[in-house]
Amino acid sequence: MSVLDRIVEATREDVARRRRELPLPELERDLQGRRDDRPFQEAIARAGLSVIAEFKRRSPSSGDIRPGATVEEIVAAYESAGAAALSVLTEARNFGGSLDDLRAARAASSLPILRKDFVVDRYQVVESAVAGADAILLIVAALDDDDLEQLYTDAVGLDLDVLVEVHTDEELERALEAVDPDLIGINNRDLTDLSVDVERTYELLVDVPAGKTVVSESGFHARDQLLELERVGVDAVLVGESLMRAPDPEAALVTLTGGGAEPETL
Repeated sequence: MSVLDRIVEATREDVARRRRELPLPELERDLQGRRDDRPFQEAIARAGLSVIAEFKRRSPSSGDIRPGATVEEIVAAYESAGAAALSVLTEARNFGGSLDDLRAARAASSLPILRKDFVVDRYQVVESAVAGADAILLIVAALDDDDLEQLYTDAVGLDLDVLVEVHTDEELERALEAVDPDLIGINNRDLTDLSVDVERTYELLVDVPAGKTVVSESGFHARDQLLELERVGVDAVLVGESLMRAPDPEAALVTLTGGGAEPETL
């Protein structure tokens, strides 16, 4: 069983438990009090390369990332340093996250927020909206075409933007045929074994139709890497672990985006 398969299986178990604790009809009632959204795609599609800065507690490959860090201090640093949007990893078993982290980020920042998780069920789409997310992630490798189409439709119906994530040419083709998303994420991390290859972005970018907003994810830690992404027409980059591990996340993001000195790497 691949890492992705294992996480998806655990996610389905966790969703089933949450559904028993709070049935979907009861959860949907909370949608009535949802706050105004903050357009995610609009924020990252501005001129130049935008940074989506991620709050991430741990990872299956490297364990705890920044023990003791609070959501409030990290997202405040990101916003001060010029991030265009936030990503909050909410998966619990492998990444140590929760929807409480997303709620805390919403309260501490005015930036639009992507809920980054392994969304496989409408229940998660609804709870994302209720918790204050402005966008969700749908991973093509974790979904069949019917589920991808239905979850995408559910999210759009709740005024959520959808970052549709692909890793291969086949997944990109499936995504374009199933939902033709405006917002495409290219993840350089292979979710079967967690290896990273930043060349994946450049290989897949040539097959992305014109007019799409493209986000490159994983593996970036240096200013020159971001300059190259901007040169080839990528709209945004998602950066998490390198910022979370930096002694000063705010200074690290300022340097990464060219607002400060430019060391070779962070």
